[in-house]
Amino acid sequence: MALFASRFGGSTVRGLAARCFSCTSGTFSSASEPARQQFEEILGKNLEDIEAAGTWKTERVITSRQANSVHVSGVSKPVLNFCANNYLGLSSHQDVIGAAQRALDTHGAGLSSVRFICGTQDIHMDLERKIAEFHSREAAILYASCFDANAGLFEVMLTPEDAVLSDELNHASIIDGIRLCKAQKQRYNHMDMEDLENKLAAVKSSSRMRLIVTDGVFSMDGDVAPLVKIMELAKKYEALVFIDECHATGFLGKTGRGTEEYLGIRSEVDIINSTLGKALGGAAGGYTCGPASLCTLLRQKSRPYLFSNSLPPPVVASASKVFDLLMHDSSLSERVSSNTELFRRRMTEAGFKIMGDNHPICPVWLGDARLASEFSDEMLKRGIYVIGFSFPVVPKGKARIRVQLSAVHSTEDVNRCVDAFIEIGKEKNVI
Repeated sequence: MALFASRFGGSTVRGLAARCFSCTSGTFSSASEPARQQFEEILGKNLEDIEAAGTWKTERVITSRQANSVHVSGVSKPVLNFCANNYLGLSSHQDVIGAAQRALDTHGAGLSSVRFICGTQDIHMDLERKIAEFHSREAAILYASCFDANAGLFEVMLTPEDAVLSDELNHASIIDGIRLCKAQKQRYNHMDMEDLENKLAAVKSSSRMRLIVTDGVFSMDGDVAPLVKIMELAKKYEALVFIDECHATGFLGKTGRGTEEYLGIRSEVDIINSTLGKALGGAAGGYTCGPASLCTLLRQKSRPYLFSNSLPPPVVASASKVFDLLMHDSSLSERVSSNTELFRRRMTEAGFKIMGDNHPICPVWLGDARLASEFSDEMLKRGIYVIGFSFPVVPKGKARIRVQLSAVHSTEDVNRCVDAFIEIGKEKNVI
């Protein structure tokens, strides 16, 4: 237990578990002391294994607004933030904040209800209309998060008579959502269209309906799904197509309409799920948009929708204001694109391996988990906030630092980030 004790200042496994179970009003007590002791030992071993593997995740505490520059607890000076999903810089946009403040006055802090009881306000309906309009779809339905949207879709859509074919690197929420449904499940190799076609052919005769499921942009690698080929296969094998657009909506494509626009496809995907918690203001919330009949069915049967509180009015209003901004101005997505090009070009010229396509998710390949963690710590010392990603977030041996560009980063910010990477990269013999 030495590693564990060092991490927690000499604490024993039992001591940590006691703190985990404690609260301000007293200490948790178990009906069975032997069972609790065993539980604490199991937890302690799991934590010790994480520490030993070099994959321990420390939550740095931000003491300011989310922006290109943030204050971090324990760091004396502001640091440049290159690890937020704040692609358009709208998390602290004054118009977005103002909309949330006004909604707090007019519509309250929350609904204390699910949607179908007394939790639907006019602003919820208005936001769903704007989402559908933005994506050129018939309808949309709001969820507490896109994780919930993904968890609530497949179980409603698919039966044992159907088949679902999912990219092996799809987001965890998609994987969990598919687990809940009773359809035939096929997982195809990452962006491997030959493998997808083979699996489509295998289930065509045995399935009533086929659904191809993919991320539009894969968040760990920054690569864009081969949607043109997917649509071709969907037509050939009479399949529907679903994409998760969390890392595309609002900024990918000329006007920020996402993967379809980026690849020159005109509103052919059947179902789009996305989030309000990244580029679209960064507060919270997710949604499904597609056929009106599907959204209506989800309102009747989707468990995360039926059993979760409505999105709070300030969150709804801030997201609604973001859609107003995006439908009249595409300059922010253009700025993200130029910052992305600058970072990728300079880093590649310096000798780093940058994964993915021309996307503001720019994973800097390092391979070793401990190296990724130590590298990010050194970046923070130089005033650059980035995070190392390792197992289980990414496969073992594929650790990286995921850099994310934003419209609010200046050219000077981007160059300063690259310069820090180069300095540390040379010190650690990465380049």
